[in-house]
Amino acid sequence: MMMVATLRLSEKFILLLILSAFITLCFGAFFFLPDNSKHKRFDLGLEDVLIPHIDSPKEGKHASGQVVIHGQGGHDEHRHSEEDGQTCMLSVRCSKPLKPLSERTLADSYGLSKSGPGHGDFLFTMRIWKEFVDLWLRRYTVNFGSLCKLLCLVFRFMFFQMMKHAWDSYRQYGWGHNELKPLAKKGHSTNIFGNSQLGATIVDALDTLYIMGLHEEFRDGQEWIEQNLDFGVNAEVSVFEVNIRFIGGLLAAYYLSGQEVFKLKAVQLAEKLLPAFNTPTGIPWAMVNLKSGVGRNWGWASAGSSILAEFGTLHMEFVHLTYLTGNPAYYQKVMHIRKLLAKMDRPNGLYPNYLNPRTGRWGQHHTSVGGLGDSFYEYLLKAWLMSDKTDTEARKTYDDAIEAIERHLIRKSNGGLTFIGEWKNGHLERKMGHLACFAGGMFALGADGSPDDKAGHYLQLGAEIAHTCHESYDRTVLKLGPEAFKFDSGLEAVAVRQNEKYYILRPEVIETYWYMWRFTHDPKYRQWGWEAAQAIDKYCRVSGGFSGVKDVYSSNPTYDDVQQSFFLAETLKYLYLLFSSDDLMPLESWVFNTEAHPLPVLHLGNITLPGSEPAQR
Repeated sequence: MMMVATLRLSEKFILLLILSAFITLCFGAFFFLPDNSKHKRFDLGLEDVLIPHIDSPKEGKHASGQVVIHGQGGHDEHRHSEEDGQTCMLSVRCSKPLKPLSERTLADSYGLSKSGPGHGDFLFTMRIWKEFVDLWLRRYTVNFGSLCKLLCLVFRFMFFQMMKHAWDSYRQYGWGHNELKPLAKKGHSTNIFGNSQLGATIVDALDTLYIMGLHEEFRDGQEWIEQNLDFGVNAEVSVFEVNIRFIGGLLAAYYLSGQEVFKLKAVQLAEKLLPAFNTPTGIPWAMVNLKSGVGRNWGWASAGSSILAEFGTLHMEFVHLTYLTGNPAYYQKVMHIRKLLAKMDRPNGLYPNYLNPRTGRWGQHHTSVGGLGDSFYEYLLKAWLMSDKTDTEARKTYDDAIEAIERHLIRKSNGGLTFIGEWKNGHLERKMGHLACFAGGMFALGADGSPDDKAGHYLQLGAEIAHTCHESYDRTVLKLGPEAFKFDSGLEAVAVRQNEKYYILRPEVIETYWYMWRFTHDPKYRQWGWEAAQAIDKYCRVSGGFSGVKDVYSSNPTYDDVQQSFFLAETLKYLYLLFSSDDLMPLESWVFNTEAHPLPVLHLGNITLPGSEPAQR
């Protein structure tokens, strides 16, 4: 009777109820009450939403070659949720593609499928607030838990709308080009893609579209890839960038959707990258011409050296290529790199950022967990996780590297902020880059399995790095983080040089918020993520998409006029996952590459990858 009465209340009273309930209960309690119980997770919980819960492949492959990944306990299982004192039956059928998520249905229902002026305000109209609450009241009693779940749905809907705006703008003004100039409203590309038009944004965005339930847009991207993506072009591209964005993106799209075209394109591209490894040491060139196979290094990179983060960020994708194709070449190439590095002396246990592929000697002794070094360490940890924690060699190498980093690079500022400096020729530079902010999430992700019972220590270290990076955002005018910030001369977490004050839609800080949320469920990480999302929508959104800004300390920022492909691949995906249930892309089953493309854990058991040596596993 109370439910019926509530639905018949006057519109004015309902609007008053909505505002008071949301502001008082959700915004206050959601962000500031501790969340120590698994029964207080703020996930969606709707019966008609399929929550993916992936476990080990138990039946090999379909005839088509698609990996079959079943839910725990069998092919068609149900999970009981005790949240809010009710039982939710969630059907799990994980060998099928994910069912479209509810945000899409809601967008269609409210006529918000198409982006346009004002849509970024997403649901900040009284009519739609009322519709959402009515939708919820038809299903559940009003209590704190259900309102907070609804709030998460609303937040995700904002990110859904931001993704729609970014994608639709690219679709209209830059389709087929690598990236978009949202102010000029035309295509854009950088030297990492040479003179090609490979549709980098399309490939990079595929899995985000799929996870968000934007399946119509996903199919548009798939159609373009089937008909237009050609790797036989005379273009010199970055091996590293093409691997993490294209091969990683295509593999993730294949694993999520099961569409064979994505696997075929990934393999075609990988074959084009293999000539880059034809060096005296087997350390690949930074650049390779897709047509001729001729490789070279960047002219600025320490006397023709290859870069640690570039040749060290191939392992995840190349192991999956061998797993899917049976071709041992991919696995052998990345394992050769690991063996070579294991034999080399390392100054103070640190890995310099430069290695000459002709001589096999280190270049300039510069070590960084930010640019030039970052994802090398990330991939050591993720090689172990992706192998179902059987690649103990990778874990040991990671642990040794992190121990040296903590000893020589990690410091506390006078104001108590933990930061990761850069080692240059025996001297610690007290500067941290935005790219290095990913390390907070890495420390949290690697905490379980740490030697000497240091899991708690590394989780705390991750929290401290997250706090420092949040401060770098909070101390700017726009509440967006600069490219680099110093801890010197009384300045802390603040950019000093003009060429370090820009923000180019980077994801690393939000990435760390997401990992820290997953491992602690401390609501401050959702609060911080929401702050960043609001700032991005306010200051980076333009009529033709999203643009980076040149000075985060200026109240009248100017734009760089580039919508980076990683904004769709990473930044918006991490925001969406931050406000989603832990059952969406669970970390026990998926490992995200450095471009946020999810690849499943390989439960190999006693199976040996072609070309590998059993003793190494």
